[in-house]
Amino acid sequence: MQDFRELKVWQKSHGLVSCVYRITRRFPPEELYGLTSQMRRAAVSIPANLAEGCGRKGRTEFAQFAHIAMGSASELKYYFLLAQELALIKSDEAHELILQIDEIQKMLAGFIQKMRSSATGKTP
Repeated sequence: MQDFRELKVWQKSHGLVSCVYRITRRFPPEELYGLTSQMRRAAVSIPANLAEGCGRKGRTEFAQFAHIAMGSASELKYYFLLAQELALIKSDEAHELILQIDEIQKMLAGFIQKMRSSATGKTP
């Protein structure tokens, strides 16, 4: 069992959660149960799935949780595009956050490949 807090991808995704909470505090109250809630849920899902994957038995299971985190990252990316379109956040702010998500997704892709290849005994 690995300590999830040692994973660079977990650290970056945890930092992203803090950014999402800060940004969504500025959203109008009528978005509390809409976009605010959805963005926070998707953001939290990324590091939470990595943490859960660390507690699983094997690398294949861990890779599956990393895939779920990848899906949550894609979902969050869409929410930032929508928030920008709805003028809830500035375009430069959305762009910066989407770049952070892109970096996390690249890290997740590499992590998944490593987990899958080591589970099958293949070298990437």
